[in-house]
Amino acid sequence: MKQYGAENIRNIAIAGHSGSGKTSLAEALLYKAGATDRLGKTADGTTVCDYDADEIKRKVSLNTSLAAFEYNDIKVNLLDTPGLFDFAGGMYEGISAADTVMITVSAKSGVKVGTEKAYNLANDMGKSKMFVITKVDDQDANYFNVLTDLKTQFGPTVCPVVFPVIKDHKVVSFVNLIEMKAYTYDDKGNAVETEMPTAEVSEKLEYRMDGLVAAFSEAVAETDDELMEKFFEGEAFTQKELVHGIHKGMNEGIITPVVCCSSTSTAGIDMILKEFGLLLPAPSDNKPVLVTDGDGEPVEISYNKADPLAAYVFKTVADPFVGKMSYIKVIGGVLKSNTEYVNTASGEAEKIGKLYSLCGKKQTEVNEAEAGDIVVAVKINAGTSDTICDSARKVSVPEIEFPAPCYRMAVTAKAQGDESKIGTGIQRLTEEDRTLSYGLDPFTKEQIIGGLGEQHLEVAAAKLKAKFGADIVLKDPKIAYRETIRKKVKVEGKHKKQSGGHGQYGHVWIEFEPCLSDELVFEEKVFGGAVPKNYFPAVEKGIQDCMKKGVLAGCPVTGLKAILVDGSYHPVDSSEMAFKTAASIAFKEGLKQAEPTILEPIGKLLVTAPDDNTGDIMGDLNKRRGRVIGMNPAGKGMTEIEAEVPMREMQSFTMQLRQITRGRGVFTLEHLRYEQLPGNLVSDVILSVDNSNE
Repeated sequence: MKQYGAENIRNIAIAGHSGSGKTSLAEALLYKAGATDRLGKTADGTTVCDYDADEIKRKVSLNTSLAAFEYNDIKVNLLDTPGLFDFAGGMYEGISAADTVMITVSAKSGVKVGTEKAYNLANDMGKSKMFVITKVDDQDANYFNVLTDLKTQFGPTVCPVVFPVIKDHKVVSFVNLIEMKAYTYDDKGNAVETEMPTAEVSEKLEYRMDGLVAAFSEAVAETDDELMEKFFEGEAFTQKELVHGIHKGMNEGIITPVVCCSSTSTAGIDMILKEFGLLLPAPSDNKPVLVTDGDGEPVEISYNKADPLAAYVFKTVADPFVGKMSYIKVIGGVLKSNTEYVNTASGEAEKIGKLYSLCGKKQTEVNEAEAGDIVVAVKINAGTSDTICDSARKVSVPEIEFPAPCYRMAVTAKAQGDESKIGTGIQRLTEEDRTLSYGLDPFTKEQIIGGLGEQHLEVAAAKLKAKFGADIVLKDPKIAYRETIRKKVKVEGKHKKQSGGHGQYGHVWIEFEPCLSDELVFEEKVFGGAVPKNYFPAVEKGIQDCMKKGVLAGCPVTGLKAILVDGSYHPVDSSEMAFKTAASIAFKEGLKQAEPTILEPIGKLLVTAPDDNTGDIMGDLNKRRGRVIGMNPAGKGMTEIEAEVPMREMQSFTMQLRQITRGRGVFTLEHLRYEQLPGNLVSDVILSVDNSNE
């Protein structure tokens, strides 16, 4: 593959709702461009982009894949992103590296939540957008309904460029409004120009076509004052003016063209490929990238190969055979193989070895990549979002903001001795997937893996076994209950034992009372030397050790104040161990008398969800014993709900929120404090803790 400059590169992410035909579109583009010799099919597991074993098995994209190919003297870097919400991290990676986002919408099922998410994320990242209505030849397809939905949902920027002519529920031709020409397609997907359709095809077609042409012309006129003047005078635009207007409008975010195709027959695919060079902005057309220099000051970098190198890693793959693969977008200068640069995230030198251009899993070695291009480096230290640059100009590209993990499971090894492999493997997976988290729960001491949903963690477990040979079991995490007391008591603890020679003697009177501290508060008010001072630490240590297990369910004890008030000792038989034992006897007896109770952890919950779903969400939180603290508008038809909820009720909330909001809702949950567990649940907790300890 030859070298391409920024003006001849197109970086395109394909995003959209799951099942809208993203991978099928990618396969059709690759096949029609001559990059592959056969049309891959998801159902057969023969696609270029879904080559991972889990993807083939599940018949769905789980990762963002890169497929680079050449067409009409331009290089296209195609990024096929996942549509499932559990794997949204891949969409963030792909869109961050793209210049244009092609959003697929099924002509059968229409605009879905995934459509909105892809559009909003592309908007937030400042990318140009293009809608591709797929499956137009499906028996149940309705192109014009979908186009109306797109206009309703996303506003007047939606601009039809290619539309199908349908007669008796069958596509008879495709009309390109830029060329004002119609095409039919044979069985091999080859285009043949045909006559423009008339009212004979359909009574509705004439006024629909007039409306499409008017909408198309008005959208183009909005991009330029001269074109607007020409539009008002009723003059037709030239093809050159149309191309220039859409290109400019896409780059400025005021036009979102709509094309259509059938990926299975490849009808319409050639027109989409043609639009890549004509309409889609190249990296050189983009606004400069805003970065920070070594002093933290903002700096703009243009896609210029003459500048010092500036590039960033947008995706990492942990491959057990090849090693770590780092997907790199070059934004300035030229990235060269076998060259040393600086990683500004770590401050260390970064030696780039070999560079590759990828088409699925097929690797083509390249010597360098100019500004605007995407390549893959192997076995480098840089992680996702790290910036690699020339030492002559040290800069940092803003980090990609990934969705935070919201679904947690406890991890245990299936086979004894696999713990080290699990730790190493999951660390590699969290480098690869920034929406995964892994760590020790400070309260329960369990190893916890976090992700975006149940399926996400199942796939992570499958990867862990396939790539690193570590087999794990996922189960619901334990709830970090605590025990405390509700009244003040004074108890005696006496340990006396005679067994030949020196005996053991320790005797204490201790007052136990509730307090607000999480840790033990220990005081001594002993008069007259009833207990020598040198035994005070032993008494405190005895109570500290006992606080690890309460008397109700064996949970750690909190909110306890202990005051040593009296006792006695033996000049020969007393020892630190004896007083420690006496203190533990007093502790156990004291807690039984002091009305012990169980405390449950309460979390602070922030939910952002559509306004229409707030009632259902609050109803669900009430069932979970939650308390809604307040509601605030979050913009774009969304509301933020703040609530306090018992952590024991929240394990299924991720899936429930997704069901209520159809995937639009997001939330964060963090530990806030402990509160007394309702009495009717105490026996359940005692039973569950006992069972988990068996």
